[in-house]
This record gives sequence, structure tokens and C-alpha cells, in this order.
Amino acid sequence: MYLVDTNIWLERLLGQSCSEDVGLFLAAIPPTEILISDFSLHSIGVILGRLKCIDILPLFVSDIIDSGVGLASIAANNLPKVVDAMSAFSLDFDDAYQYVAAQQSDATIISYDKDFDSTDISRKTPIDVL
Repeated sequence: MYLVDTNIWLERLLGQSCSEDVGLFLAAIPPTEILISDFSLHSIGVILGRLKCIDILPLFVSDIIDSGVGLASIAANNLPKVVDAMSAFSLDFDDAYQYVAAQQSDATIISYDKDFDSTDISRKTPIDVL
């Protein structure tokens, strides 16, 4: 199982420099083996809004939900685990949230963010998986 971090989705959505690598990853991995956190989904909405690209969001959500990508979330009573991860690994809130979501899902984090390398969970880039 792979928890795909916000920066990976945005790389593809915004056609950034590693967009092709992300496309290859998404084509090679069955959607049922991919997770997106609710935090990432909401963050993508915020970022697309700031970039005046909000019209992309409904299509993105429809594409991932219809394809079978799973949604990982952390219950409010588990937020202390996020705080613990922030302290233990010097992560900011969004990275700690992804960390706990991946941990709860027994998933590998797919991210370009090297902050995850200080944790005890595996982080890979899309090319690493391929």
C-alpha cells in the first residue's frame, strides 16, 4: 500500500518537472493500492484555490474516487499521535499527519519531501517504486 503525499499529486496536476515520473507511477500501481489522506485532499483544494486553478479540483476528486484510490484519515482522538510524531521526528503538522496516516495504513509514503527520511517509515519517490 502506498500513501501518496500532497507534493506528488500536485506535481502531476500542475505539470511540474517530475510530472511524467508521477504519471508512470500512477499508471503502474493499481489504484486500490494507493491512498490519499483527507489532509492532502483538502490541502490540494487550498493550493489550487490560491493558484486560481480550482476548476481542476472536481475532476481530480472524481478521477481518484472513481478509480478506487483509498482515503486515509485520522480520527480526532488520534491527533495526539500526530503531535507525538511532530516531537519525535521534528516534523511539521502536515508531514506528521501523513506519517501517522501511513503508519495506521501500513503504507509506504510516496513523497519528494526528505523530511520523512528522519522517521522510521519508508519513503520512496515514484521512480523508486518503478
